[in-house]
Amino acid sequence: MDERTLVERLRNRDEEAFVALVDRYGGSMLRVALSFVRTRAVAEEVVQDAWLGVLRGIDRFEGRSSLKTWLFRIVANTAKTRGERESRSVPFATVFDEPAVEPERFFGEDHPLYPGGWSSAPHEWPAERLEAQEVRAVIDGVIAELPPQQRQVITLRDVLGCEAEETCNALGLTEVHQRVLLHRARSRVRRALERYMEGP
Repeated sequence: MDERTLVERLRNRDEEAFVALVDRYGGSMLRVALSFVRTRAVAEEVVQDAWLGVLRGIDRFEGRSSLKTWLFRIVANTAKTRGERESRSVPFATVFDEPAVEPERFFGEDHPLYPGGWSSAPHEWPAERLEAQEVRAVIDGVIAELPPQQRQVITLRDVLGCEAEETCNALGLTEVHQRVLLHRARSRVRRALERYMEGP
C-alpha cells in the first residue's frame, strides 16, 4: 500500500496497517538503534519504545518528510535519550581526533603533477572476496567500533541505503557535518579492508 494510505489507516488504528509498517521498517529501525547503542537487547527496547512513539504521534505526522525518515528520526531520538541515560555518548570533539586518511598516502603540495593528490590508487580487490561472509564480518566489526555519530551515519547511508537528505533529517545533522562523518567512517572501513585483503 502507498504511504498516504498507510498513514491514513494507521490514524484509524488499523492493526493490519501497523503490522505492514513493522514488516517494512522493523529491521531497518533495529539497525538504526544498533548504531546508537552497543547491545541488541537495548536496541530492541529502543525500537519498542519508538513504536510506541509512532502510535502516539501518528496523528501529528504532517508528511513534511517521508514516513521512513520520520520513523528513523523517532528511533534516533529514542536511542539518543537511552544512550545519554546509559552514558554511552561520545563528545563531539572526539569525532575529529585523527585524520580520516593517513597524510603519507598523499603527494606533497610541491608534487609537479598531482599536488595533494593520492600517491597510489586504491587496490582492486576480487569481487568474490568482497562478497564473502568473512569480509562482511570485518566491515560490521569496524562499523561497530566507530565513534557513535560516524557509526550512525554510515549505517543509514551505506548499510540501509538512505539518501544524504534522509540521513540529515533522521539524525538532525547539517549536510556538511553528515559528509565529514561519512567520509571518516568510510575511510576507517577502507583501511580495515586494506589490512584484511593484503594480509600479514
